[in-house]
Amino acid sequence: MKKFLILFFIMQSSVLAQNFEKAYFAGGCFWCMEESFEKKDGVIEVISGYSGGKTENPTYKEVTYGNTGHFEVIEIIYDKDKISFSELLDHFWKNIDPFDKYGQFCDKGYSYRSVAFYKNQQQRNLIKVDIDKLEKKFNKKIVTYVRKFEKFYMAEDFHQDYYQIKFLNYLRYKKACGREETLDKIWN
Repeated sequence: MKKFLILFFIMQSSVLAQNFEKAYFAGGCFWCMEESFEKKDGVIEVISGYSGGKTENPTYKEVTYGNTGHFEVIEIIYDKDKISFSELLDHFWKNIDPFDKYGQFCDKGYSYRSVAFYKNQQQRNLIKVDIDKLEKKFNKKIVTYVRKFEKFYMAEDFHQDYYQIKFLNYLRYKKACGREETLDKIWN
């Protein structure tokens, strides 16, 4: 309900909406990505969903077990006067394993692959520059997809704010998945 009220407020306030932008990233489990980005100053809201495929209005089951072509994605609504796409992109890299071509952490399969979506040439260029820098830094090939953003489908209500609503379940999942340990090994 909170998300819908915030989105309604954003849409109704044209002055505020002028400063707001949207960015899209896939980093495996969208619950973990949602948690991470919602803590960033300048991020207004993060919504879990699906993008990158052709199936309209996909369900979690279809994305995970079907052939929709979609990934688990987050939509980030942010205030461009407080945080830039480049800063969001930097945060994205530090919350994924850009070398895992099979998925992310314990979640494997196409829908769990990492993706940096771009909406314009400037964003695409920023992503490509980052990839070049990271490949030189680590002396490894980055396997994160770079895709043009087309359409976002909001995930089922059950997935929204899961890390807050089902906090203990979420912590068990995140710990068992080894996400934090893997990120520490890569980035620290």
